[in-house]
Amino acid sequence: MALNARLDHRNPLVFDTHELGRRPGALQRLTREIDAPKDFGIRGVIGVPEGAPVELELRLESVMEGVLVTGTARARAKGECVRCLEPLEQELEAEFQEMFSYPDADDRGRVTAEPADDAEEDEDMLFIEDGLFDLEPVLRDAVVLALPMQPVCQDDCPGLCSECGARLADEPGHHHDAVDIRWAALQGLAGSLEPGEKDEISGAEAEAGVDEKQEK
Repeated sequence: MALNARLDHRNPLVFDTHELGRRPGALQRLTREIDAPKDFGIRGVIGVPEGAPVELELRLESVMEGVLVTGTARARAKGECVRCLEPLEQELEAEFQEMFSYPDADDRGRVTAEPADDAEEDEDMLFIEDGLFDLEPVLRDAVVLALPMQPVCQDDCPGLCSECGARLADEPGHHHDAVDIRWAALQGLAGSLEPGEKDEISGAEAEAGVDEKQEK
């Protein structure tokens, strides 16, 4: 990832490494509760609502190349069951680990980023800028990986009736009588006829049934 113009230390997802220092092996543990940013999850499927609390536990370790950040994020995600379309909630726990690299600097301490041999690798790198790093892109990726792509309200959710849309979990015995499509038109016609005419249609159906059995 290219270096950002400026990181705002007031942003709750921006962390300061000055106290950690640059001595390899130095450790720092942090806990922080933040408000979930916008679109925090899988859009249109499931995610942490904007402004909902997210608990962070971080371990910062100073290494030669930069700062290795290991952490866990906990929150409550909300979404919709893909089978029955009912709202659902579930506890989210996302673990992550990422290296934030020190950029090259001249003798005045100013950043002088040099192009890497592999341009794609350089774009994927995350940097520490003026002792600060932004955890948001790492956290977003971790949350997406921890969430189900097809959330369900329960593992055995039966979903909805394909004919009328009824929620089958609410009506365990729900069913529709099967109608032979070959007689559906005649049955509809019978509903609009007089009793005598209905008898004629019933007789025709009976005869057709006999013929069909003989053919078998």
